[in-house]
Amino acid sequence: MKQRFAVPSSLAVLAVVACLCCPTFALNAPPLLTHHVRQVTLNGHAPLVGHLPETQSMRLVFVLPLRNQPDLHSLLSAVSDPNSQSYRHFLTVDEFTARYGPTQQDYDAVTHFAEAHGLTVVGTSRNRMNLDVTGSVANIEKALNITLGLYHDPTENRDFYAPDREPAPALSVQLWHISGLDNYSIPHPMLLRKSQIGQGVHSNATIGSCPGASFCGSDMRAAYYGGTALTGTGQYVGLLEYYGTDLKDLTTYYTNAHQTNNVPITLLSTDGTSVNCVARQGCDDTEQTLDMTQALGMAPGLTGLTMYIGSTDTALLNAMSTGTPLIYNLSSSWTWTPADPSTDDPYYEEMQLQGQTLFQASGDSGKWSKSQEYSWPSDNQYVISTGGTDLDTQSAGGPWASETAWSDSGGGISPNGVAIPTWQVQTAAGCSDCSQTLRNGPDVSANANFSFYVCADQTTCTENDYGGTSFAAPMWAGYVALANQQAVSNGEPTVGFINPTIYTIGLGTSYDTDFHDITSGSNGWPATVGYDLVTGWGSPNGDNLINALAPAANPSFTISASPNRIKIAQGSSATSTITTAVSGGFDSAITLSASLKTATFNPSTIPAPGSGTSTMTITVPKGTATGIYKIQVKGSGDGKSESALVEIDVVK
Repeated sequence: MKQRFAVPSSLAVLAVVACLCCPTFALNAPPLLTHHVRQVTLNGHAPLVGHLPETQSMRLVFVLPLRNQPDLHSLLSAVSDPNSQSYRHFLTVDEFTARYGPTQQDYDAVTHFAEAHGLTVVGTSRNRMNLDVTGSVANIEKALNITLGLYHDPTENRDFYAPDREPAPALSVQLWHISGLDNYSIPHPMLLRKSQIGQGVHSNATIGSCPGASFCGSDMRAAYYGGTALTGTGQYVGLLEYYGTDLKDLTTYYTNAHQTNNVPITLLSTDGTSVNCVARQGCDDTEQTLDMTQALGMAPGLTGLTMYIGSTDTALLNAMSTGTPLIYNLSSSWTWTPADPSTDDPYYEEMQLQGQTLFQASGDSGKWSKSQEYSWPSDNQYVISTGGTDLDTQSAGGPWASETAWSDSGGGISPNGVAIPTWQVQTAAGCSDCSQTLRNGPDVSANANFSFYVCADQTTCTENDYGGTSFAAPMWAGYVALANQQAVSNGEPTVGFINPTIYTIGLGTSYDTDFHDITSGSNGWPATVGYDLVTGWGSPNGDNLINALAPAANPSFTISASPNRIKIAQGSSATSTITTAVSGGFDSAITLSASLKTATFNPSTIPAPGSGTSTMTITVPKGTATGIYKIQVKGSGDGKSESALVEIDVVK
């Protein structure tokens, strides 16, 4: 039986005062759909040491949930299923918003709630998912019924702020998440230096074409693509970055490599975060600069490269999924630890339905484990988890020679408990190390060893010093930009989220020609024949994988006539418009002819690339017998010919 104690009157008064000073829960307010409280603040691992000043200003992101979830998840499967009529029929941002985005009514309700509680709206989003607000700690605590405390993290020996309980805004609209309520997790780049690893580290970059025989980004293009036809023309690459950069470092890299960058660079702040990063102010732009050099090295003819810069995952991912132009080739070389790993899923789902592909570095701490603080979002089911290898080439700027698993490549069984995706089930069944119930990673890999040329922080460049899966992710984004260039030139949509496709390739007969299967080395898990938990399916094998993702076109054209049935009197003439249309990259002049000698064309040849119209004039001599005649109209070009029939009815 519980004992009851009398409360002294003085303590009762104090209790009443305490209740008046503390936030109270809103009545009948629906709970948020994700959680926000850090476990370390609940279990006492991080003790409370104070509170945020009431007058301190903060920026938050109110995130609204997506609608029509059953239909959304059905379409997610369909757009990646070659047997579905919806295969690669991707949505635009506006179509996604109309079908799955929050309603305007709900968005307005959240806006009014924020303003009514003394918060200022400083950012909106076209998909109505994010509403950015600023306000004082006092107003935020009152609006959300929380207290923002200061806690001490003994692991990193620093203080961080975080809420003491789950937010409970008096809002009729149920929110998905509120970002910016803590700074417990400091984002980290997936980047290492030799000095961090110790003895035993070696580099195969003895024949790279950059200074010190280190690898340039262009060397990765030569090793993994090896062609010249595709450069990324018409495509953009988008990079997720938590800090800005100094583009002078990119200029230094190209100057020292004796190369020229012709791709326009856009630095885009997603939430007011500075786009500038200079060493004299304590900012390190190593990750940001190398991400650019790897993407640009693989796809030197990109139409543009955008660096998305922000302070929260929700701001960054939302900007990437709603940008203008929408960028299909995306890369993230950063890791962070959200309070709830499902927080980012709506953005990844939008990307997938819009045909975007996001490559995420898999990490640089070897075999994944639950004790690793930083593994997210490498094991998310909606990203292409990208591991690391140790590459050797045949010559400076030359082709691929050999490859082994990089010992620090992140990979293994999902430490965040992500369920195994359907497209991985069959592969896992044939993989003795894989989980049959949880997500396995990585999916693919590329060079990550300490073999690169890096310029950063407005100082002397380094040779064969930096490594990490952060090199591999933008490399892959550039590679898929080549595939998307080919797809678009073939008149096809972008390749979209490639995991369902590459897992099918991995189980098929073309696997060894599409991928370099890496069978030696270990990160704690061994590299094996086929899929493994250190290199995934391996690295791209020339243009073979590009042709598998975006099959080479069959150049062709069609020809038609309008009208195709004409009544003509003896001794008279009539006309029909001949139209040609090309597809699959057909690029040739088309010469027109007819089986009737008295038929003429203006023009007689439709110039390259072959789409156009011509007026065919049909003349019927006076002595022609009445009746129905069929005329074959023929178009010829590039060794191909097509025809159309025109029927004439000769009358008196």
